[in-house]
Amino acid sequence: MRAEIWMDVVCPWAYIGKRRVERAVAGTGVPVEIVWRPYRIDPSAPVPAEPLAEALQDPVADEALRACAPDLTPAENRLRVERIAAKEGLGPPWGAKWRASSHDAHRLIALAEPAGVQDAVVEALLRAHFVDALDISDREVLARVVGDVFPAGPALLANGAGEQRVRELLLEGKARGIRTSPTLVVGDRALAGAQPPEVIAEFLAEGGEPRDVPAEVERYRWAESLLEQRDPLGALELLRPLLDEHGRDRSVRLLAARAWYASAQLRRARAALEELVAEQPGDAYAHALLGRTLQRMSEREQAGRYLRLGSAMGTAV
Repeated sequence: MRAEIWMDVVCPWAYIGKRRVERAVAGTGVPVEIVWRPYRIDPSAPVPAEPLAEALQDPVADEALRACAPDLTPAENRLRVERIAAKEGLGPPWGAKWRASSHDAHRLIALAEPAGVQDAVVEALLRAHFVDALDISDREVLARVVGDVFPAGPALLANGAGEQRVRELLLEGKARGIRTSPTLVVGDRALAGAQPPEVIAEFLAEGGEPRDVPAEVERYRWAESLLEQRDPLGALELLRPLLDEHGRDRSVRLLAARAWYASAQLRRARAALEELVAEQPGDAYAHALLGRTLQRMSEREQAGRYLRLGSAMGTAV
C-alpha cells in the first residue's frame, strides 16, 4: 500500500503525526510505503530565520496560533503540544526556537525520494527543528543535518534542484484540497490531522485504490481545480508541460485561455480564443469568452459580435 503524508516540517503536529503513523503501521503488519509531500503553514517565514519568541509578538502570528487552538492562548497551546510530544517519545528538550522558512527543507525531501532516503531526511529535519532547535532555513545547517543520510543533498540544493518539483507539488496539494498539516492520503481518501494510532490503523485497513488515471489527465484536473479556486497563475504553472507536449489539444488550449483571461493576460487569451473559434465556429463558450476578453480590452464593437453569437448559441460567461 502507498500512503502520502502532506505536511510541513515546521509543524509540530507533523512530527507527532509521524510517530503515530509509525505505530499504526507497525500494528497493522501490512507493508506501507510512505511518501512525504510538502505543505506550507507559514509561506511568509523569512530567510534568514528570526527568533520565534520575537515573531510571536507579531499580532498576525498570534492570531494564526489562536486559530489553531481557539480555546487556548498560544502559550497554553505550546505547553499542550509539548506534553503530547513527550508521550510520543519526542524530547526533551522540545520546541522550535526559530521562525524558519521550510522551502529548502522541502526541496531536500523531494530530492530524497528517488534516492530512497526520504523518511530518514524527514526525521533528521524534524529533529533538527523541534529537538535541536536549529535554523533549518540555513543551508549550512541543512548540510550538517542531512549530511549522513543524504550526502548528495546539499550539492543538489546549491544547484537549484527541486525548485520546480516543490512548486508543482504545493500546487497539486492545493488542487487536491489539502488544508492541514499533516494529512494522510491513501488513494482518493484523506485523513486530516495527527490522529491517534488506532484511527490511522483503521484508515489504512480500509485500503484505497491507486489513482489509475494518466498523469496528463491528473495534471489537467489539478489545473482546472486551481482555476476554480481562483488561482489562474497556479493553473498555468501546472498547464505548462501540457501546453509543451499537447499544445494542439483543444481542451488544454481552452483551459489555458480561461486562465490567461482570469489572470488578465488578455492578449494571450485573445490569440488562443480566436484560433479556437476559427477551428470550431460552433463552440458557444469560446465565442462568449472571446467576447468578454475583447470587452476587457475595450474593443466593444468586436466584443459585441462574439457575445451575441455566444448568447444565440445558449452560452454566457
